[in-house]
Order: sequence, then structure tokens, then C-alpha cells
Amino acid sequence: MENPEIETKQIFSMPRIGDKAPAFKAVTTQGEIQFPTDYEGSWVILFSHPADFTPVCTSEFMTFASLEKQFNEANCKLLGLSIDGLYSHIAWLRTIKEKIEFKGMKDIEVKFPLIEDITMEVATKYGMIMPGESSTKAVRAVFVIDPNGVIRTIIYYPLSLGRNFDELYRVVIALQTADKFNIATPADWRPGDDVIVPPAGSCGVAKERMDSQDENTHCYDWFFCTKKMDKETVLNAIIRK
Repeated sequence: MENPEIETKQIFSMPRIGDKAPAFKAVTTQGEIQFPTDYEGSWVILFSHPADFTPVCTSEFMTFASLEKQFNEANCKLLGLSIDGLYSHIAWLRTIKEKIEFKGMKDIEVKFPLIEDITMEVATKYGMIMPGESSTKAVRAVFVIDPNGVIRTIIYYPLSLGRNFDELYRVVIALQTADKFNIATPADWRPGDDVIVPPAGSCGVAKERMDSQDENTHCYDWFFCTKKMDKETVLNAIIRK
């Protein structure tokens, strides 16, 4: 017989790459959203920060806001979250615009939505609370979600470490390039670098591919083939002006 005095809590497993992004309804600084329904057809970076009115988070929001147009041109929308309330969010973002200058950035207006999550519902669904780091603050989690609402990349940072935004943009462009051209991207890949042609299913098929490779493809061995892909080809297929 169940003990009525024992409190039951809903337990969520941490979402994984390839999973559908957990759905939620939330209040944000830009109004109410239904996620991921409201973002269908767009890539999304859903990211959490530990708290409003903290210095590392302030530097990150200023950087994200200054890069928002660049992400939007790559069909990628930004969506922030912390377990602070809406009025705290609004006051903090106003302070950033009116008072903070960082690395030449000033008068920065954050226009993308910042989720109120005082109940920790969304943070819990996405595994953003890590008690070993803090039981009252979200870590710096990043979820890259594709236009079909599928999680494609997950990156976690501790409270003390600010994110690398060049890398976050590179991830979005690399994922889109892989999807568009059915290729993979090697270490440190940037648009304009050679891409990797996925290996054939068997050594025999791979040998045929090596023997018949075109001038843009170079096979070093049956399992490692690269292909030239110029920067303009990549960006023309992805960037929306």
C-alpha cells in the first residue's frame, strides 16, 4: 500500500542527440511560446544560463544579441532560459542595454526570447540542473535543434566558463552543410575547407569509388575520402539575406 505522505515527483531522463526536443509552454520576455511548435521550420539554439545579473551571463547575452542577425540568416533562432522570473529578466536586459559595455559592445538590446522558468520545469526536462554544480541554478547548456524538432547537438559548460560563440555558429553551419550535401565535416572544419565523403558500405564498393573518383574527390584509403567544397557553395545553400 502506498504511503500518502511520500511526495511523488515526475522524473525526466536527460534528452539525447536524435531525440525529439521535449515540448513545453512558457512565458518569455517576448510573450508566450509553445515549443517546439512555434519554431517548426527553423533551427533553434536553446540555451540556459545560471542567473540574471551575473557577469559571465551578461557577457554571453551581449555576444548572442550582437550575433543574432548572423544566426537568423542561417535560419537559426535563439531562445534563452534561466530559473529567474520574468520581471528579473526584463530588469536585467534593460540594465545591459543602458549600462554595460563589453569588448566594444554597448547599447545592446536583447530581442530574442528569454524564458521564465522559476518552477524549473523546462530546466528539469532538458537536464539543465546538475546538483553537483548547483541545485538552484541551471548550468550553461546548449541544445541545437533542427527544423523537425530533433536535438542534433548538446553542449554543457560549467557555471564559471563562458561559451565560445564562434563554435556555436560553426556547429549550426556544419550541421546544415552535412544535411544539405550528405557529407560529414572533419576536425576544425569551416566553410571552404574540404569535407568528408561518408565511407562506402564495404571495401569492394569503396575500391570502386577510389578508382572512379572525380577531380574534386581524393581518397587516401578506402575509409578516408575528402571532397573540395568552396565557401560560396556552402553559404549560398544556407545563408538567407
